[in-house]
Amino acid sequence: MDKQEKFVPMKLGLNGLGRIAKLSIWHHAERQYFSELVVNIGREVGSSLQDIAHFLERDSTYGNLSAFLYGCRAQRVIEDLNEDEGSMRINGVKARFLRQHRNPADIGWRNLGVELVVDATGAFLDPTLAPDNPKGSVRGHLAAGAKKIIVSAPFKIKDKGRDMPSDAITTIMGINDADYDPKKHVIVSAASCTTTCLAYMMKPLLDCFGAERILSASMTTVHASTSSQPVLDRAPKAKATDLRKNRSVMNNIILTTTGAAKALSLVIPEMKTIGFIAESVRVPVTTGSLIILVVMFQDESLRDPISREKINDIYKSAAEQYPDGYLVYSEGQNVSSDIIGLPRAAAVIEGHENHTRTAAVRFDTERILKACIAEGGERLDIPTQSKVVQIPVTQAVIYGWYDNELGSYTNMLGDRTVSLARLLQH
Repeated sequence: MDKQEKFVPMKLGLNGLGRIAKLSIWHHAERQYFSELVVNIGREVGSSLQDIAHFLERDSTYGNLSAFLYGCRAQRVIEDLNEDEGSMRINGVKARFLRQHRNPADIGWRNLGVELVVDATGAFLDPTLAPDNPKGSVRGHLAAGAKKIIVSAPFKIKDKGRDMPSDAITTIMGINDADYDPKKHVIVSAASCTTTCLAYMMKPLLDCFGAERILSASMTTVHASTSSQPVLDRAPKAKATDLRKNRSVMNNIILTTTGAAKALSLVIPEMKTIGFIAESVRVPVTTGSLIILVVMFQDESLRDPISREKINDIYKSAAEQYPDGYLVYSEGQNVSSDIIGLPRAAAVIEGHENHTRTAAVRFDTERILKACIAEGGERLDIPTQSKVVQIPVTQAVIYGWYDNELGSYTNMLGDRTVSLARLLQH
């Protein structure tokens, strides 16, 4: 995405000051697209504005903001602190911090001149809730004067009987962002870091083979820890069902769940026809995650099967064709820290480790016919004199790295934000 535009006369609203919101400030401070950032924290932070500046300019994962922007000879980039206004300049970009309202409907974006808001709280994910919901709603931003909302997480509809509203959509840059209709959609989910990586791992395979040749797929994300996990063991909350979420993130490998499979079907509809399983394992690193994708293909030949070289060539070609460096193919022997901060790489394919295995899968056609008839289905016409059919099947194991915080997700979220801003201006 072109980054030449600087300081357009437009304000960006950010709701929250967690990991994604903080790193979004870093992204937009470097990018210098918006003339002003209006950040709603919704509570007091420390004892003065200086404490917010202290929090923003230092990061245990990515280092010092000034060094991140300009290297080892950099000077401090946060200046002009105005306690009365609650503002400062971050690399020349004005940032104003609001510390009063937590409910989106009360923030007052209209009076602040903010039309586009990124909600990075993770608290308002249900697009079906009314703006005046007493616990707050993402639609509260619209009632407060915003015209478009981007949510930095997948939607979660609490009432399973309700459908996704027609004015809400999930998009991933470079995958289905063209599905966004500026006349129709007002709430946009940017999915998740894992779904984003997974989309860039699955899309090249679907483009090459088609969904009809993919028999099944499964993925496990070996995911970095998040701020939802405790540093030390703690007692579970009332009615908690997953006791592992209360165990120390520093000392354990923790099995958990992921909604990546469900979210993926929202951005790549062909996935609805493929049996897919998604699992997650949390490990004690601060960022840098890995997807291990296993795909079963119906092959065409045992003599010339889908090979590791074929799989790698698919990703090499896709990496050259996809926009803005969102897909990277690597022959290097990477570890998770090598991925940290890598700009806009939704997925870094580890070609060195990808591999395939082809074998003939045996199907007892007589057993299949009996089962089909017993279940009331139509009789299948299988033109063979043998009771056993052998079908070549190839299993491919594909590795994809992603920086689940700044490098991949937040930088792509920044691209999505600017793309919507441009549409708002026209």
